[in-house]
Amino acid sequence: MHRSKHLLVGAVFAATFMGGITTSTHSIAQQAARNADLTFSSFTGPYMRSQMLGFVRPYEEKTGTRVFVEHYAGGIEEIRDQVESANVVWDVVDLIQSDMLRACDEGLLENLETIALPAGRDGTPAKDDFVDGALHKCGVGMIVWATAFAYDKSAFGDAVPGKIADFFDTDTYPGPRAIRNDPSVIMEWALIADGVAPQDVYKTLETEDGVKRALAVMDRIRPGLQLWANGREPVRMLNGKEAVMTSIWATTGAVAAREPGADFAIGWDGRVIEVELFGIPKGSRNKEAAIEFIKFASSTESLASMATYHPNGPARKSSLALLSDDVLAQLPNNPAAGDLTTIRADAVWWSKNHAALKEAFDAWFKKPGRVGAAGTVR
Repeated sequence: MHRSKHLLVGAVFAATFMGGITTSTHSIAQQAARNADLTFSSFTGPYMRSQMLGFVRPYEEKTGTRVFVEHYAGGIEEIRDQVESANVVWDVVDLIQSDMLRACDEGLLENLETIALPAGRDGTPAKDDFVDGALHKCGVGMIVWATAFAYDKSAFGDAVPGKIADFFDTDTYPGPRAIRNDPSVIMEWALIADGVAPQDVYKTLETEDGVKRALAVMDRIRPGLQLWANGREPVRMLNGKEAVMTSIWATTGAVAAREPGADFAIGWDGRVIEVELFGIPKGSRNKEAAIEFIKFASSTESLASMATYHPNGPARKSSLALLSDDVLAQLPNNPAAGDLTTIRADAVWWSKNHAALKEAFDAWFKKPGRVGAAGTVR
């Protein structure tokens, strides 16, 4: 038999074998979901672990309910497919705010306005206990997360960057920067650094002059600028001395800054805060059970417990009183950082303006003259 035929037969065997594994794995997952009383879909990794230990397992132990936890990568496509095919198999879904809003607008989520959520542990009514944006007709808040900036602690001597304007100050803090490959956050930061009040950022970005103003500030960091997409990339860039400052998902950064060999710190000024919420796909056959799960999982105690395993901010204010100072110091909504500049991301605004600003951002990044570290002349 010719070598090419050997390869072909091997490829067919491998494809069949792997296909069998994939099908088998999928079938096992489907069977597990059928045997469960409730299916909860969320993001995997340390984040999911914090949910499992923070409220999924405790809920099972308290109620005897069997919860099947499935992971997904975000977006609303799978929810749309399930709803439109009348084959809803997810009962509760972890949704970033922008996805929740899109799914709600498309009629893909159940209305949750009438849920009788428990008061906070301190007696505060739920409507006053949840942070702004965490209660919506289609969602109930779970966590507060943020994008912040991180800096190499050994890069600037005694000069310690503390304000978001320092991110763009390449004279005092020279060296290459890194930012996420997206116009959000960095354009808000640029306007804040140029003196725009947080409450005026979005109306300023709606204007052509506002966009030009943001890009002009961003020009200061274009030399040597690197882009990232994955949440661990900024950590690698800082540890590898590829960047002296970078935007970073705050929880990822706070945890990684404590890892052996790390020599960077998080700057909390200018952090852009977002919320993540529970939602129920329209047509869930276990709607009542899903509601009971959400009521338990969004309680003061559950959200505080989740934060102890992975420091995302709880969406309830009353949860903060249950956390140690060590955990609080890592949270995006740490009360000690309350006096620092905070930007609350406007997911609705970005859903309308992202496409145009992404085009402007990409054109800006591709302009000539980006070679060389920030703070150097080329």
